[in-house]
Amino acid sequence: MALAPSPADIAAARDALAVADPALARAHAQMPPFEWRLRPGGFEGLFRMIVEQQVSVAAAASIWARVVAGLGEVTPQAVLALDVETLRSFGLSGQKARYGHEIARAQTDGLIDFDHLERLSDEEAIVRLTAIKGVGKWTAETFLMFCEGRLDVFPGGDVALQEAMRWADRADVRPNEKAAYARAEIWRPHRGVAAHLLWGWYGAVKRGEVVLEEAVPTAEAAPPRGRAAGGKKP
Repeated sequence: MALAPSPADIAAARDALAVADPALARAHAQMPPFEWRLRPGGFEGLFRMIVEQQVSVAAAASIWARVVAGLGEVTPQAVLALDVETLRSFGLSGQKARYGHEIARAQTDGLIDFDHLERLSDEEAIVRLTAIKGVGKWTAETFLMFCEGRLDVFPGGDVALQEAMRWADRADVRPNEKAAYARAEIWRPHRGVAAHLLWGWYGAVKRGEVVLEEAVPTAEAAPPRGRAAGGKKP
């Protein structure tokens, strides 16, 4: 079972990040302590992440409740026992229903072992996950962060993180995915904590709880539920 880092571990990581990279010191100073948002993992955790992407928080909760009720038990076998049209009747799009089948087959065919994914390195786990049709890199990375509690995974393609990085660096241009990964290298081995910190800072600024010294651009950055989806982070 995945374990979330303790508040003391997170606090120590934040202190280390602020020392290693003064650009993060402002976000660190402006944000209160936070807890790691650990979610259920395994097949169910990944399927749920796919179901919840690109819909509002309220819609995601409603659809997932219907999926659970319809399946009875969220297992690969239960998903594969139903055709796409039946899965769609629970509120899934046809695409998400097909992706549910793909994830279930990956488990039953032995292409991935969710019960022992922790044995793989971050890089190896991302390769295995993204080999499943419908699972992109962002989904794989956030699954490892939120469902497995991995501390050094950084979803560089997340636009909200890129925007918060721009604020931290007081830059005029938001870093692209490649630049974001490169920029985050200095945060190893605490890149997941840096992501949590930046997500929290981004949300606080957008809610008006934190005011940046410079004006926040009017153009909205996409929040982190999927790279172009609405809602809160997983």
